Amino acid sequence: MTHLVYIEASPMQAASTSIAVATAWLEAYRQAHPDDTVDTINVWDIDLPPFDADMIAAKFAVLRAQNATAPQQALWARAVAVSQRFNAADCYLFSLPMWNFGIPYRLKHFIDVVTLPGQNWRWSREAGYQALLPGKRATLVYSSAGAYPLRPDEDESDFQKPYMRRWLRFLDIAVTAEISASPTLVPPEALAATKAGAMERARALAAN
Repeated sequence: MTHLVYIEASPMQAASTSIAVATAWLEAYRQAHPDDTVDTINVWDIDLPPFDADMIAAKFAVLRAQNATAPQQALWARAVAVSQRFNAADCYLFSLPMWNFGIPYRLKHFIDVVTLPGQNWRWSREAGYQALLPGKRATLVYSSAGAYPLRPDEDESDFQKPYMRRWLRFLDIAVTAEISASPTLVPPEALAATKAGAMERARALAAN
């Protein structure tokens, strides 16, 4: 039995193109894998600890093997709980819109909280950085108002897709499929066609 974690990064819900495409993927996946479990994490709803000076101090107290204070330990425990929920997946599905050429700030907050030393990566003077999540895989569903296609035609001003790939590679999570629904800032009939095409591709990928 496989455990899937679905990370949803749009706050728009029913009006979101990326969520609509991801929902089509999930429906086909559940039909093809009825015994698998799915944990949905909406980054706008989950209680994320602030990633501020206190969290940074707690992080480096752990990273540098220093004695963390009781408040630092409590703050770190909150982050670890979110990280372990993320790490528990065998595979991942992400849906995210492009915001200002990059990713939504709330998704970046989630990434900063879950990417923790000792949980999904480690560092040593001898070996450098080492990922701790080998063998996991991810499907990424993107949307964007402008026409920002996938590789090999990717636009140099697109920081949405390269950022996600780089972060997941840091954790040794393999990106096995990508789906792009763009552009969305078009007349309704053109948007409907774009969404329908992306949803069809999503269903085919999930079924296989």
